[in-house]
Amino acid sequence: MNELPARGPLLIRGAQIATMNAARDVLRADLLIEDGRIARIGPRGRSLRAPRGVRVLDAQRHALIPGLIQAHVHLCQVLFRNQADGLELLDWLSERIWPFEAAHDARSLRFSARLGIAELLLSGTTAVLDMATVRHTEEVLRAAEESGIRYAGGKCLMDTGYAGLREETAAALRETEAIGDRWHSKDSDRIRYALCPRFVLSCSEPLWMAVRDLSAKRGWLVHTHASENKNEVREVRRIVGDDNVAWFHRIGLGSPRLALAHCVHLTAREERLMAKSGASAVHCPGANLKLASGFAPVPRLLERGINVALGADGAPCNNTLDALRELRLAATLPLPRFGPRSMPASEALAMATINGARALGQESEIGSIELGKKADLTLIDLTGPHLAPPAPDLHATLVYCARASDVTDVIVDGRHLVRDRKLISLNASALARTAPQELARLQRRLPR
Repeated sequence: MNELPARGPLLIRGAQIATMNAARDVLRADLLIEDGRIARIGPRGRSLRAPRGVRVLDAQRHALIPGLIQAHVHLCQVLFRNQADGLELLDWLSERIWPFEAAHDARSLRFSARLGIAELLLSGTTAVLDMATVRHTEEVLRAAEESGIRYAGGKCLMDTGYAGLREETAAALRETEAIGDRWHSKDSDRIRYALCPRFVLSCSEPLWMAVRDLSAKRGWLVHTHASENKNEVREVRRIVGDDNVAWFHRIGLGSPRLALAHCVHLTAREERLMAKSGASAVHCPGANLKLASGFAPVPRLLERGINVALGADGAPCNNTLDALRELRLAATLPLPRFGPRSMPASEALAMATINGARALGQESEIGSIELGKKADLTLIDLTGPHLAPPAPDLHATLVYCARASDVTDVIVDGRHLVRDRKLISLNASALARTAPQELARLQRRLPR
Protein backbone atom coordinates (compact mmCIF):
# COMPACT_ATOMS: atom_id res chain seq x y z
CA MET A 1 0.00 0.00 0.00
CA ASN A 2 1.41 3.39 -1.00
CA GLU A 3 1.14 6.49 1.19
CA LEU A 4 -1.73 8.85 0.46
CA PRO A 5 -0.50 12.03 -1.23
CA ALA A 6 -0.69 15.16 0.87
CA ARG A 7 -3.32 17.78 0.19
CA GLY A 8 -1.80 20.82 -1.43
CA PRO A 9 -2.90 23.84 -3.45
CA LEU A 10 -3.37 23.12 -7.14
CA LEU A 11 -4.31 25.37 -10.05
CA ILE A 12 -6.01 23.54 -12.94
CA ARG A 13 -5.48 25.73 -15.97
CA GLY A 14 -7.84 26.15 -18.94
CA ALA A 15 -10.13 23.10 -18.74
CA GLN A 16 -13.61 22.88 -20.18
CA ILE A 17 -15.64 22.60 -16.99
CA ALA A 18 -18.95 20.71 -16.84
CA THR A 19 -20.03 22.21 -13.53
CA MET A 20 -23.21 20.10 -13.03
CA ASN A 21 -24.65 23.01 -11.07
CA ALA A 22 -28.39 23.65 -11.22
CA ALA A 23 -28.05 25.50 -14.54
CA ARG A 24 -25.71 22.79 -15.95
CA ASP A 25 -23.26 25.54 -16.88
CA VAL A 26 -20.27 24.67 -19.06
CA LEU A 27 -17.34 27.07 -19.10
CA ARG A 28 -13.67 27.24 -19.97
CA ALA A 29 -11.89 28.52 -16.91
CA ASP A 30 -9.16 27.97 -14.37
CA LEU A 31 -9.92 26.32 -11.04
CA LEU A 32 -7.94 26.69 -7.80
CA ILE A 33 -7.97 24.04 -5.06
CA GLU A 34 -6.94 25.03 -1.54
CA ASP A 35 -7.35 23.12 1.73
CA GLY A 36 -9.17 20.31 -0.08
CA ARG A 37 -11.89 22.58 -1.47
CA ILE A 38 -12.68 24.55 -4.62
CA ALA A 39 -11.39 28.00 -3.73
CA ARG A 40 -11.76 29.91 -7.02
CA ILE A 41 -13.21 29.36 -10.50
CA GLY A 42 -12.52 31.56 -13.51
CA PRO A 43 -13.47 34.15 -14.39
CA ARG A 44 -14.63 32.79 -17.75
CA GLY A 45 -12.03 33.30 -20.46
CA ARG A 46 -9.45 34.90 -18.15
CA SER A 47 -6.57 33.23 -16.34
CA LEU A 48 -6.27 33.12 -12.59
CA ARG A 49 -2.98 34.27 -11.16
CA ALA A 50 -1.19 31.31 -9.62
CA PRO A 51 -0.34 32.01 -5.98
CA ARG A 52 3.33 31.54 -5.10
CA GLY A 53 4.29 27.88 -4.68
CA VAL A 54 1.07 26.51 -6.18
CA ARG A 55 1.43 23.56 -8.52
CA VAL A 56 -0.12 24.24 -11.96
CA LEU A 57 -1.75 21.56 -14.12
CA ASP A 58 -2.26 22.44 -17.80
CA ALA A 59 -5.71 21.09 -18.73
CA GLN A 60 -6.50 23.05 -21.88
CA ARG A 61 -7.24 19.88 -23.85
CA HIS A 62 -9.27 18.30 -21.05
CA ALA A 63 -12.75 18.30 -19.60
CA LEU A 64 -13.01 18.83 -15.86
CA ILE A 65 -16.04 17.20 -14.25
CA PRO A 66 -17.19 16.49 -10.71
CA GLY A 67 -15.75 13.19 -9.58
CA LEU A 68 -18.05 10.38 -10.70
CA ILE A 69 -20.20 8.88 -7.96
CA GLN A 70 -21.45 5.29 -7.96
CA ALA A 71 -24.28 4.79 -5.48
CA HIS A 72 -24.36 0.99 -5.66
CA VAL A 73 -21.29 -1.24 -5.75
CA HIS A 74 -20.06 -4.45 -4.07
CA LEU A 75 -16.32 -4.24 -3.49
CA CYS A 76 -16.47 -7.62 -1.77
CA GLN A 77 -17.39 -9.24 -5.12
CA VAL A 78 -14.61 -7.87 -7.32
CA LEU A 79 -12.49 -10.99 -6.87
CA PHE A 80 -15.38 -13.06 -8.33
CA ARG A 81 -15.31 -11.22 -11.67
CA ASN A 82 -16.09 -13.57 -14.59
CA GLN A 83 -17.11 -16.38 -12.21
CA ALA A 84 -20.93 -16.06 -12.41
CA ASP A 85 -22.01 -15.62 -16.03
CA GLY A 86 -25.22 -16.87 -17.62
CA LEU A 87 -27.56 -16.78 -14.60
CA GLU A 88 -30.58 -14.77 -13.47
CA LEU A 89 -30.56 -13.02 -10.10
CA LEU A 90 -31.77 -15.62 -7.61
CA ASP A 91 -29.75 -18.47 -9.13
CA TRP A 92 -26.76 -16.13 -9.52
CA LEU A 93 -26.91 -15.41 -5.79
CA SER A 94 -27.54 -18.91 -4.48
CA GLU A 95 -25.27 -20.85 -6.84
CA ARG A 96 -22.31 -18.47 -7.12
CA ILE A 97 -22.25 -15.21 -5.18
CA TRP A 98 -23.30 -16.33 -1.72
CA PRO A 99 -20.92 -19.33 -1.68
CA PHE A 100 -18.08 -17.05 -2.79
CA GLU A 101 -18.91 -14.43 -0.16
CA ALA A 102 -19.10 -17.13 2.52
CA ALA A 103 -15.62 -18.31 1.51
CA HIS A 104 -14.03 -14.88 2.06
CA ASP A 105 -11.51 -14.47 4.84
CA ALA A 106 -10.02 -11.14 5.92
CA ARG A 107 -7.16 -11.35 3.40
CA SER A 108 -9.29 -12.13 0.34
CA LEU A 109 -11.88 -9.49 1.23
CA ARG A 110 -9.24 -6.81 1.64
CA PHE A 111 -7.67 -7.79 -1.68
CA SER A 112 -11.06 -7.69 -3.43
CA ALA A 113 -11.79 -4.21 -2.10
CA ARG A 114 -8.37 -2.86 -3.11
CA LEU A 115 -8.65 -4.34 -6.61
CA GLY A 116 -12.06 -2.73 -7.05
CA ILE A 117 -10.97 0.63 -5.71
CA ALA A 118 -8.03 0.67 -8.11
CA GLU A 119 -10.39 0.11 -11.04
CA LEU A 120 -12.82 2.75 -9.77
CA LEU A 121 -10.24 5.48 -9.28
CA LEU A 122 -8.47 4.85 -12.59
CA SER A 123 -11.81 5.18 -14.43
CA GLY A 124 -12.82 8.43 -12.72
CA THR A 125 -15.04 7.33 -9.84
CA THR A 126 -14.27 9.30 -6.67
CA ALA A 127 -17.12 8.19 -4.35
CA VAL A 128 -19.10 5.01 -3.79
CA LEU A 129 -21.99 3.65 -1.78
CA ASP A 130 -20.90 0.08 -1.13
CA MET A 131 -22.40 -3.06 0.39
CA ALA A 132 -19.82 -5.35 2.00
CA THR A 133 -20.48 -8.97 2.93
CA VAL A 134 -21.51 -10.15 6.41
CA ARG A 135 -18.01 -10.76 7.83
CA HIS A 136 -14.68 -8.90 7.95
CA THR A 137 -16.36 -5.58 7.06
CA GLU A 138 -13.57 -3.48 8.53
CA GLU A 139 -11.14 -4.84 5.94
CA VAL A 140 -13.19 -3.03 3.27
CA LEU A 141 -13.32 0.14 5.35
CA ARG A 142 -9.53 0.05 5.89
CA ALA A 143 -8.95 -0.41 2.17
CA ALA A 144 -11.16 2.60 1.46
CA GLU A 145 -9.47 4.70 4.11
CA GLU A 146 -5.96 3.89 2.85
CA SER A 147 -6.79 4.34 -0.84
CA GLY A 148 -8.21 7.87 -0.58
CA ILE A 149 -11.56 7.13 -2.24
CA ARG A 150 -14.70 8.67 -0.72
CA TYR A 151 -16.63 5.79 0.77
CA ALA A 152 -20.05 5.16 2.26
CA GLY A 153 -21.09 1.61 3.10
CA GLY A 154 -21.13 -1.09 5.70
CA LYS A 155 -21.69 -4.63 6.81
CA CYS A 156 -24.25 -6.65 4.84
CA LEU A 157 -27.11 -7.84 7.06
CA MET A 158 -28.70 -11.26 6.45
CA ASP A 159 -30.63 -13.14 9.15
CA THR A 160 -32.70 -15.48 6.94
CA GLY A 161 -31.98 -17.62 3.90
CA TYR A 162 -28.53 -18.85 2.85
CA ALA A 163 -26.97 -20.73 5.78
CA GLY A 164 -23.36 -19.79 4.96
CA LEU A 165 -24.06 -16.09 5.50
CA ARG A 166 -27.06 -16.09 7.83
CA GLU A 167 -26.44 -14.46 11.23
CA GLU A 168 -28.41 -14.15 14.44
CA THR A 169 -30.41 -10.92 14.29
CA ALA A 170 -29.36 -9.23 17.52
CA ALA A 171 -25.69 -10.14 17.12
CA ALA A 172 -25.59 -8.78 13.56
CA LEU A 173 -27.19 -5.53 14.67
CA ARG A 174 -24.80 -5.11 17.57
CA GLU A 175 -21.85 -5.65 15.25
CA THR A 176 -23.02 -3.22 12.59
CA GLU A 177 -23.70 -0.50 15.15
CA ALA A 178 -20.28 -1.00 16.73
CA ILE A 179 -18.51 -0.84 13.36
CA GLY A 180 -20.48 2.26 12.41
CA ASP A 181 -19.57 3.99 15.66
CA ARG A 182 -15.88 3.32 14.98
CA TRP A 183 -15.85 4.41 11.34
CA HIS A 184 -18.56 6.96 10.60
CA SER A 185 -17.12 10.40 9.70
CA LYS A 186 -13.47 9.27 9.70
CA ASP A 187 -10.83 11.31 7.82
CA SER A 188 -12.75 14.60 7.74
CA ASP A 189 -16.00 12.78 6.89
CA ARG A 190 -14.53 11.01 3.84
CA ILE A 191 -15.64 7.67 5.29
CA ARG A 192 -19.31 7.33 6.22
CA TYR A 193 -21.19 4.31 7.50
CA ALA A 194 -24.38 2.93 5.96
CA LEU A 195 -26.72 0.18 7.10
CA CYS A 196 -26.87 -2.55 4.45
CA PRO A 197 -29.69 -5.09 4.81
CA ARG A 198 -29.31 -7.17 1.65
CA PHE A 199 -32.92 -7.39 0.46
CA VAL A 200 -36.33 -8.47 1.70
CA LEU A 201 -35.72 -12.16 0.93
CA SER A 202 -32.73 -12.39 3.28
CA CYS A 203 -33.87 -10.16 6.16
CA SER A 204 -36.57 -10.71 8.77
CA GLU A 205 -39.14 -8.09 9.71
CA PRO A 206 -37.53 -7.55 13.16
CA LEU A 207 -34.23 -6.82 11.40
CA TRP A 208 -35.86 -4.26 9.12
CA MET A 209 -37.55 -2.58 12.08
CA ALA A 210 -34.23 -2.35 13.91
CA VAL A 211 -32.52 -0.93 10.81
CA ARG A 212 -35.26 1.70 10.56
CA ASP A 213 -34.75 2.73 14.18
CA LEU A 214 -30.96 2.71 14.00
CA SER A 215 -30.97 4.83 10.83
CA ALA A 216 -33.22 7.38 12.52
CA LYS A 217 -31.07 7.37 15.66
CA ARG A 218 -27.67 7.70 13.95
CA GLY A 219 -28.64 9.42 10.70
CA TRP A 220 -27.00 6.64 8.71
CA LEU A 221 -28.05 5.75 5.17
CA VAL A 222 -29.96 2.54 4.47
CA HIS A 223 -28.57 0.84 1.35
CA THR A 224 -30.45 -2.17 -0.04
CA HIS A 225 -31.81 -3.83 -3.18
CA ALA A 226 -35.39 -3.60 -4.40
CA SER A 227 -37.49 -4.79 -7.34
CA GLU A 228 -34.58 -6.01 -9.42
CA ASN A 229 -36.03 -9.24 -10.82
CA LYS A 230 -39.58 -10.45 -11.53
CA ASN A 231 -39.15 -13.68 -9.58
CA GLU A 232 -37.75 -11.74 -6.64
CA VAL A 233 -40.75 -9.36 -6.70
CA ARG A 234 -43.14 -12.31 -6.83
CA GLU A 235 -41.46 -13.98 -3.85
CA VAL A 236 -41.46 -10.74 -1.84
CA ARG A 237 -45.20 -10.40 -2.40
CA ARG A 238 -45.69 -13.95 -1.19
CA ILE A 239 -43.68 -13.42 1.97
CA VAL A 240 -44.69 -9.92 3.12
CA GLY A 241 -47.94 -9.45 1.19
CA ASP A 242 -46.77 -6.32 -0.61
CA ASP A 243 -44.27 -5.00 -3.14
CA ASN A 244 -40.73 -4.15 -2.06
CA VAL A 245 -40.93 -0.37 -1.92
CA ALA A 246 -44.51 -0.30 -0.70
CA TRP A 247 -43.53 -2.56 2.19
CA PHE A 248 -40.51 -0.42 3.08
CA HIS A 249 -42.77 2.60 3.29
CA ARG A 250 -45.41 0.69 5.24
CA ILE A 251 -42.89 -0.06 7.99
CA GLY A 252 -41.65 3.54 8.07
CA LEU A 253 -38.35 3.10 6.25
CA GLY A 254 -39.06 5.54 3.42
CA SER A 255 -36.94 8.71 3.70
CA PRO A 256 -34.14 10.57 1.90
CA ARG A 257 -31.73 8.25 3.77
CA LEU A 258 -33.01 5.23 1.78
CA ALA A 259 -31.07 4.21 -1.36
CA LEU A 260 -32.70 1.43 -3.38
CA ALA A 261 -30.58 -0.34 -5.99
CA HIS A 262 -32.21 -1.35 -9.31
CA CYS A 263 -35.93 -0.39 -9.06
CA VAL A 264 -36.63 -2.14 -12.36
CA HIS A 265 -40.11 -3.49 -11.58
CA LEU A 266 -41.84 -0.74 -9.59
CA THR A 267 -45.59 -0.23 -9.55
CA ALA A 268 -47.07 3.23 -10.08
CA ARG A 269 -47.95 3.29 -6.38
CA GLU A 270 -44.33 2.58 -5.43
CA GLU A 271 -43.09 5.35 -7.70
CA ARG A 272 -45.45 7.81 -6.00
CA LEU A 273 -44.26 6.65 -2.58
CA MET A 274 -40.61 7.12 -3.52
CA ALA A 275 -41.26 10.60 -4.87
CA LYS A 276 -43.11 11.56 -1.69
CA SER A 277 -40.52 10.17 0.73
CA GLY A 278 -37.37 11.38 -1.05
CA ALA A 279 -35.87 7.88 -1.31
CA SER A 280 -33.33 7.45 -4.13
CA ALA A 281 -33.36 4.87 -6.91
CA VAL A 282 -29.95 3.66 -8.08
CA HIS A 283 -29.93 2.68 -11.74
CA CYS A 284 -27.57 -0.20 -12.64
CA PRO A 285 -28.06 -0.67 -16.39
CA GLY A 286 -25.09 -2.96 -17.02
CA ALA A 287 -26.04 -5.38 -14.28
CA ASN A 288 -29.72 -5.26 -15.22
CA LEU A 289 -28.80 -6.33 -18.74
CA LYS A 290 -26.27 -9.00 -17.70
CA LEU A 291 -28.68 -10.67 -15.25
CA ALA A 292 -31.61 -10.35 -17.69
CA SER A 293 -33.48 -8.36 -15.04
CA GLY A 294 -35.07 -5.77 -17.32
CA PHE A 295 -35.03 -2.04 -18.03
CA ALA A 296 -35.65 0.51 -15.29
CA PRO A 297 -38.08 3.26 -16.43
CA VAL A 298 -35.61 6.01 -15.60
CA PRO A 299 -37.19 8.90 -17.58
CA ARG A 300 -40.51 8.25 -15.84
CA LEU A 301 -38.86 8.09 -12.42
CA LEU A 302 -37.10 11.41 -13.06
CA GLU A 303 -40.33 12.97 -14.32
CA ARG A 304 -42.04 11.95 -11.07
CA GLY A 305 -39.34 13.80 -9.12
CA ILE A 306 -37.47 10.72 -7.89
CA ASN A 307 -33.73 11.14 -7.42
CA VAL A 308 -32.03 8.59 -9.69
CA ALA A 309 -28.34 7.87 -9.17
CA LEU A 310 -26.06 5.44 -11.03
CA GLY A 311 -24.05 2.37 -10.08
CA ALA A 312 -22.15 -0.43 -11.78
CA ASP A 313 -23.24 -2.94 -9.07
CA GLY A 314 -20.78 -5.84 -8.81
CA ALA A 315 -17.95 -7.10 -10.97
CA PRO A 316 -19.57 -10.58 -11.34
CA CYS A 317 -22.79 -9.15 -12.79
CA ASN A 318 -21.52 -6.39 -15.06
CA ASN A 319 -18.43 -7.33 -15.38
CA THR A 320 -16.86 -3.90 -15.04
CA LEU A 321 -16.98 -1.00 -12.58
CA ASP A 322 -16.52 1.62 -15.32
CA ALA A 323 -18.88 4.55 -14.61
CA LEU A 324 -18.42 6.04 -18.08
CA ARG A 325 -19.67 2.80 -19.62
CA GLU A 326 -22.68 2.89 -17.30
CA LEU A 327 -23.31 6.49 -18.33
CA ARG A 328 -23.58 5.61 -22.00
CA LEU A 329 -25.93 2.71 -21.20
CA ALA A 330 -28.05 4.91 -18.96
CA ALA A 331 -28.30 7.56 -21.64
CA THR A 332 -29.22 5.24 -24.52
CA LEU A 333 -31.23 2.32 -23.11
CA PRO A 334 -34.42 4.34 -22.48
CA LEU A 335 -34.56 5.86 -25.95
CA PRO A 336 -36.41 3.09 -27.87
CA ARG A 337 -39.16 3.07 -25.25
CA PHE A 338 -39.40 6.72 -24.19
CA GLY A 339 -38.17 8.56 -27.29
CA PRO A 340 -34.92 10.05 -28.61
CA ARG A 341 -35.08 13.14 -26.36
CA SER A 342 -36.14 11.36 -23.18
CA MET A 343 -32.65 11.23 -21.62
CA PRO A 344 -30.57 14.35 -22.32
CA ALA A 345 -26.86 13.79 -21.90
CA SER A 346 -26.65 16.42 -19.17
CA GLU A 347 -29.25 14.56 -17.09
CA ALA A 348 -27.48 11.25 -17.61
CA LEU A 349 -24.27 12.84 -16.33
CA ALA A 350 -26.26 14.24 -13.38
CA MET A 351 -27.09 10.67 -12.31
CA ALA A 352 -23.37 9.98 -11.89
CA THR A 353 -22.59 13.29 -10.18
CA ILE A 354 -25.05 15.51 -8.34
CA ASN A 355 -27.81 12.86 -8.12
CA GLY A 356 -25.28 10.40 -6.74
CA ALA A 357 -24.22 12.97 -4.17
CA ARG A 358 -27.88 13.41 -3.18
CA ALA A 359 -28.29 9.65 -2.75
CA LEU A 360 -25.28 9.73 -0.40
CA GLY A 361 -26.74 12.71 1.48
CA GLN A 362 -23.73 14.81 0.47
CA GLU A 363 -25.06 17.09 -2.26
CA SER A 364 -23.98 20.21 -0.32
CA GLU A 365 -20.36 19.02 -0.41
CA ILE A 366 -19.77 17.03 -3.61
CA GLY A 367 -21.39 16.25 -6.97
CA SER A 368 -20.93 19.61 -8.70
CA ILE A 369 -18.12 22.08 -9.33
CA GLU A 370 -19.04 25.09 -7.24
CA LEU A 371 -17.16 27.41 -4.90
CA GLY A 372 -16.61 25.98 -1.45
CA LYS A 373 -17.40 22.38 -2.33
CA LYS A 374 -14.93 19.60 -1.66
CA ALA A 375 -12.41 19.07 -4.43
CA ASP A 376 -13.56 15.72 -5.81
CA LEU A 377 -12.72 16.08 -9.50
CA THR A 378 -12.02 14.03 -12.63
CA LEU A 379 -10.05 15.20 -15.68
CA ILE A 380 -10.80 13.63 -19.06
CA ASP A 381 -8.49 13.89 -22.07
CA LEU A 382 -10.46 15.14 -25.08
CA THR A 383 -7.80 14.56 -27.73
CA GLY A 384 -8.57 10.95 -28.72
CA PRO A 385 -9.88 10.25 -32.23
CA HIS A 386 -13.06 8.71 -30.79
CA LEU A 387 -13.89 12.12 -29.29
CA ALA A 388 -13.39 14.11 -32.49
CA PRO A 389 -14.97 16.23 -33.72
CA PRO A 390 -16.51 17.30 -30.41
CA ALA A 391 -20.26 17.61 -29.92
CA PRO A 392 -21.65 21.15 -29.55
CA ASP A 393 -22.57 20.12 -26.00
CA LEU A 394 -19.70 18.95 -23.78
CA HIS A 395 -22.11 16.73 -21.82
CA ALA A 396 -22.86 14.77 -24.98
CA THR A 397 -19.18 14.27 -25.80
CA LEU A 398 -18.56 12.95 -22.29
CA VAL A 399 -21.61 10.68 -22.10
CA TYR A 400 -21.55 9.20 -25.61
CA CYS A 401 -17.84 9.20 -26.47
CA ALA A 402 -15.58 9.18 -23.42
CA ARG A 403 -13.95 5.99 -22.15
CA ALA A 404 -12.26 5.00 -18.94
CA SER A 405 -8.89 5.19 -20.73
CA ASP A 406 -9.47 8.93 -21.28
CA VAL A 407 -9.34 9.65 -17.54
CA THR A 408 -5.96 11.25 -16.78
CA ASP A 409 -6.30 12.73 -13.30
CA VAL A 410 -8.51 12.08 -10.28
CA ILE A 411 -8.63 14.24 -7.17
CA VAL A 412 -10.52 13.30 -4.00
CA ASP A 413 -10.80 15.65 -1.04
CA GLY A 414 -8.01 17.73 -2.55
CA ARG A 415 -5.63 14.75 -2.85
CA HIS A 416 -4.29 13.97 -6.32
CA LEU A 417 -4.88 10.18 -6.39
CA VAL A 418 -4.47 9.58 -10.14
CA ARG A 419 -1.90 11.70 -11.94
CA ASP A 420 -1.30 11.40 -15.67
CA ARG A 421 -3.12 8.03 -15.68
CA LYS A 422 -1.00 6.62 -12.84
CA LEU A 423 -2.68 5.61 -9.57
CA ILE A 424 -0.72 6.97 -6.62
CA SER A 425 -2.31 5.32 -3.58
CA LEU A 426 -2.42 1.71 -4.84
CA ASN A 427 -0.21 -0.46 -7.05
CA ALA A 428 -2.78 -1.31 -9.69
CA SER A 429 -0.43 -3.47 -11.79
CA ALA A 430 0.58 -5.60 -8.81
CA LEU A 431 -3.05 -6.10 -7.82
CA ALA A 432 -3.96 -7.24 -11.33
CA ARG A 433 -0.99 -9.63 -11.47
CA THR A 434 -1.84 -11.15 -8.09
CA ALA A 435 -5.58 -11.51 -8.68
CA PRO A 436 -5.47 -15.03 -10.24
CA GLN A 437 -3.59 -16.43 -7.24
CA GLU A 438 -5.94 -14.73 -4.78
CA LEU A 439 -8.95 -16.12 -6.66
CA ALA A 440 -7.47 -19.63 -6.61
CA ARG A 441 -6.89 -19.32 -2.86
CA LEU A 442 -10.53 -18.26 -2.39
CA GLN A 443 -11.83 -21.06 -4.60
CA ARG A 444 -10.12 -23.65 -2.41
CA ARG A 445 -12.43 -22.60 0.42
CA LEU A 446 -15.65 -22.92 -1.61
CA PRO A 447 -18.07 -25.63 -0.41
CA ARG A 448 -17.63 -28.91 -2.27
